[in-house]
Amino acid sequence: MAAFPIQIGGKWTAMIVLCLEAGPRRFGVLRRHLRPISAKVLAETLLAMERDGLVHRRPVPGADDGGIDYELAPLGRTLLGVIEHARAWARAHLEELSRSREGFDAANPAS
Repeated sequence: MAAFPIQIGGKWTAMIVLCLEAGPRRFGVLRRHLRPISAKVLAETLLAMERDGLVHRRPVPGADDGGIDYELAPLGRTLLGVIEHARAWARAHLEELSRSREGFDAANPAS
């Protein structure tokens, strides 16, 4: 289920948190997992998340290319439960949301 109606931080923050749930990842790996995101937006979002204390940015030990890993900080990990509750809510109410959106769109074709 990709629907995620509640925004935490920026548009991509929750998706980045989920990508980092299993452990640290490099920028390129995050970008591949979040295909529609541009490199610029990913970099800006990661910087904002680092500023908020949600992620840590660390050099990759022994990497010749100066690679950087991003990992969830303890504060970022606290979002995992919030995100799961929001996803459960979306699953439980998806049909209702879809009907409401279809009704609105039919009544407001210019929107």
